[in-house]
Amino acid sequence: MIAGAAFGASVATNNNDDEGGRNMTTSIKSRTSGSRSRLKSVTLAGALALAAWAPQGASAQTKLTFQLNWTAGGPNAGFAAAVGEGYYKDAGLDVAVVQGNGSGNTAQLVANGRAQVAYADAVAVSQLIAKGAPMKVVATVYQSNPNEVSALKKTGVTSVKALAGKKVGVPAGSSQTTMLPLFLKANGLKETDMTMLNMPPTSMVPALLQGQVDAILGSMDAYQIQLEAQGAELDNFRFADFGVPTVSTSIFVADSFLKEQPDVVKKFVAASLKGWGFAIDNPEKTVQHLKTVFPEVNAKLAASELAAITPLFCSGGAKFLGKAEDSQWEKTQTLLSEVGLLPAGQDPKSYYTNAFLPAEKDLRPCK
Repeated sequence: MIAGAAFGASVATNNNDDEGGRNMTTSIKSRTSGSRSRLKSVTLAGALALAAWAPQGASAQTKLTFQLNWTAGGPNAGFAAAVGEGYYKDAGLDVAVVQGNGSGNTAQLVANGRAQVAYADAVAVSQLIAKGAPMKVVATVYQSNPNEVSALKKTGVTSVKALAGKKVGVPAGSSQTTMLPLFLKANGLKETDMTMLNMPPTSMVPALLQGQVDAILGSMDAYQIQLEAQGAELDNFRFADFGVPTVSTSIFVADSFLKEQPDVVKKFVAASLKGWGFAIDNPEKTVQHLKTVFPEVNAKLAASELAAITPLFCSGGAKFLGKAEDSQWEKTQTLLSEVGLLPAGQDPKSYYTNAFLPAEKDLRPCK
């Protein structure tokens, strides 16, 4: 475990699927003790006590706890596929997967020694590393972020510049809100050009549909899906398409664990990426795995989420699933340092390592 005080208290609760209307984490263990809503709130301490995804009884296998960024769904379904298809078991691992309540919180858990292997937005992780947190990104699933601004077509917001003078709903404290100044700057705007309305994540979709705001800030794997499911016709402006193509959700590990258990990390990364490859090729079966493990998951919503994020796995110039190119990390460092989210002059390689990825011949190539 890593000793030390909390790092980066100023870092926002940060996740690219966090702020899409899924509010707080739900207990894995509770699937055996009655139904409950995905939106049920629990404490962080409670989240840490959640039960495993992995099958029990594999006493000869190496036990490993894996901390997610958020609740089970399409955005993390590849790990459910790795469980359901037996990839972790085949690698000699007994993996306990714990749901989370935001990338910022998940990154803090690893920084403070309360988790060792986890999944979260790379920006949240990098911000803590820049502050001295001993951890590294070892594989990147989302090669670019899914953040976006969405507006109903009838409002006439057909360009980013058309947001000037409009009311924009923003989820307070979210990763999207943290990165919004960068998005606006890249498109010749600033926050004072529009009226920003902070609101709870669960209020964003109703506020847009009811005309309380002209646009909302969110992500393509959340609000957009919810809105389209209700028949809304949208104009969406993805950060990655408008000057902010930062690396995103990644597997990261405490430095101490990398040093003490390098082979375990390599096996876990390889099996996880195999699970994501399966998810790409077999989305329906992957959702079945997700539903089997978490009966409360909305299968239709999870399928839509998985379909939405799949293009991100090989975006940003990526050549292989799970491996972000050095140039993408360099671009991320440069962009974020422009608005003070990362320190200027920081070596991008201080945030990540490719040493625990399979050899390129064993990685799934991007087509």
